[in-house]
Amino acid sequence: MLAKALAGATIGLHGVLVTVEVDVAGRGFPTFTIVGLPNKSVDESKERVRTALTNTGYEMPDSRITVNMAPADVPKSGSAFDLAIAIGILSASGMIPQDALEKKMFLGELSLEGRLRKINGIVPLIVLAQESGIPEVIIPKENGDEASMFEDITIYAVSNLPELIDHLLGRALIKKHRSSSAQLDDKEMVFQQNFAQIKGQEQAKRALEIAAAGFHNIHLKGTPGAGKTLLSRSMPSILPRLEQAEMLEVAKIYSVVGELSNDIFRGIRPFRSPHHTTSRVGLIGGGTTPMPGEISMAHRGVLFLDEFPEFPRNVLEAMRQPLEDGVVTVSRAAGTLTFPARFLLLAASNPCPCGYRGHPKKACKCTPSMILRYKKRLSGPLLDRIDLHIDVPPVDINELSGEYESESSETVRMRVKHARTIQEKRFSDDTHLFNSEMSSSDIKKYCILSKNAKQMINSAVEKLALSARSYFKTIKVARTIADLAGSNEIQSTHIAEALQYRAKEL
Repeated sequence: MLAKALAGATIGLHGVLVTVEVDVAGRGFPTFTIVGLPNKSVDESKERVRTALTNTGYEMPDSRITVNMAPADVPKSGSAFDLAIAIGILSASGMIPQDALEKKMFLGELSLEGRLRKINGIVPLIVLAQESGIPEVIIPKENGDEASMFEDITIYAVSNLPELIDHLLGRALIKKHRSSSAQLDDKEMVFQQNFAQIKGQEQAKRALEIAAAGFHNIHLKGTPGAGKTLLSRSMPSILPRLEQAEMLEVAKIYSVVGELSNDIFRGIRPFRSPHHTTSRVGLIGGGTTPMPGEISMAHRGVLFLDEFPEFPRNVLEAMRQPLEDGVVTVSRAAGTLTFPARFLLLAASNPCPCGYRGHPKKACKCTPSMILRYKKRLSGPLLDRIDLHIDVPPVDINELSGEYESESSETVRMRVKHARTIQEKRFSDDTHLFNSEMSSSDIKKYCILSKNAKQMINSAVEKLALSARSYFKTIKVARTIADLAGSNEIQSTHIAEALQYRAKEL
């Protein structure tokens, strides 16, 4: 007898519908065969399914079992097919009617005792079910929170195989899964680091505010102990919440790598801080089975690279294309995959190997050749892709011991949110979300410069020898500064401030 159950495979961040066809032959030597390009983890499901069915009181058919996973030309990997195979065997054996399996997708790994275990890639597979018109999806209970953002599809979070069988047979129906996580109000968002804890560094805080408002890349340079890391780790506290569309993009990535948390569903943007020993594959993505790297994990959030020049040059240079395009393409013999990588790069570095070049009280011990080699670790094209460069000087003792209250992250976040609202209205008919994503044609459309502002930027191009990319990035930053000031037109003061953040020497 033949039975069919629907499942899904993830290719990169996208789901592919897989029909699990199970045939239980009435005659023949008892065998269990899986075809349809399964890898080792899928082939091992034979033993998991066999033992799970036996340990839950159901008998495996004592005949030849053939499982075909269609389409047969798509590679299948992972343990997410266990549940569909088990249900298909029970249906083909006559224990569950075939019509009970119609218009349902079955996803989950089986333990030997018949419990459903968590799997990776639930979010893109539920999106696949929506796009394919499949109204019901059965998933492991541990994956329930990952499915909480989907309201227009019926999700059943199941604990074990007998519970699901009773549901399919109508003996004990499972309740539809309800979301247990909710977006936080701005006042409820609490972060470990807060601008209120940082004394001084007002110019650096202003630069971070501009970066957060327009999603601009930023580079902090200063001596050890000046507060670069503390400022950087306070950055998430001033970022606006994830919008619904952004949330789905980020959730897909974290679901595939198995790191999806409730913070994403609560609207908190990702903050990734890889060590400088991270490999190129770890940062960019790839591997035998291509997976997202740190730049994709930071999508719609912040990628913090502390000790920026200490990263291998080839690793940093690999970021140049994703910084410009917002995507990274990984090509392998088996195929090509594209992962989103629209992140805010937040880099921190010292001015020299010893760190004290330019310090008002401590002498630098580096030779000119050492400083030159250190500077060469960061290429000009890479630095040119960073919108804001800011020096972070040592904090004066009077500021550290002062009794005054620093401005809190909550106050700054409200200004950032206001600027974000302006951009949302501006780009309502476009695919952009932030000023940093504007193309040259968008700049002509949305960035209206006053007469004085035009003269100032033209003069800067000649005197500072700005590249075309630097010219447009300066206008983008000025557009964000104008948004923070509530100005429709970009004034000369906005251009002047934007020019202050252009790259000098490292």
